Amino acid sequence: LIAHPRVVVTPHLGANSGEAQVNVALDVARQIVAFRDGEIVDFPVNIPVGDAAAVGELRPFIALAERLGRFAVQLDRGHLETVEVGVAGALRDADPALLLRAVLTGLLDPVTAGPVNLVNAHLVAAERGVAVSVSRDTETQGYGSLLTLSTRTSEGRKVIAGTVSHGQPRIVQMRDLNIEFAPEGYILVLSYEDRPGVVGTIGSLLGRLNVNIASMHVGRKEKRGRAIVVLLLDEDLGEAELAEVAGAVDADFARLIRMP
Repeated sequence: LIAHPRVVVTPHLGANSGEAQVNVALDVARQIVAFRDGEIVDFPVNIPVGDAAAVGELRPFIALAERLGRFAVQLDRGHLETVEVGVAGALRDADPALLLRAVLTGLLDPVTAGPVNLVNAHLVAAERGVAVSVSRDTETQGYGSLLTLSTRTSEGRKVIAGTVSHGQPRIVQMRDLNIEFAPEGYILVLSYEDRPGVVGTIGSLLGRLNVNIASMHVGRKEKRGRAIVVLLLDEDLGEAELAEVAGAVDADFARLIRMP
């Protein structure tokens, strides 16, 4: 490993005993595994992460930020122009730099030829002419911490928001509606005029297509008004199948989001 051309090693400043050296080696191995799994390591040399303890507390929100970005870029396919990340609640006192990097990673990695990560996300955004900013908000919508992503594309401005519940990322608002779900797996998003029978039609059609519904979440502001349904699916949907489902309920918006 030491002789590998893509590995840079540095001398340790402690760990003089055999037991201490074993512990240091274990720490290094764990950090390599964390990096391989897409997590941020405790002491990177090329990212300004600040205090390691603070980074540890932010880890679930870093995961949330990346998922918000990955979700948003698939929801709105226009050319990305601006990105604003808002932090509220307990996040107001945290350093938002890593959260912004994670959001940019999620937004840009799916639409960029080369890899985008926490190290180069800012550079890639600048190269693509994307303006980025951070705001500290006061509105938490009742959550202890709230992370809001506002994007402007060639199709207009969109806002989604999320939080962490029991250590897991949750999206809690999209398209100006309160709706809570886990951003994972295959996610079908439909917008339609609320009326009886729509949910049943969607379920029946997906059943005929042999697509299982893991969970369903509906958001609306008023009875018989504009509604949005989010379905977490066990199987993928092709473009033709997506169009069939959208047409069956006269949806004015339909997306199949694929999350890792």
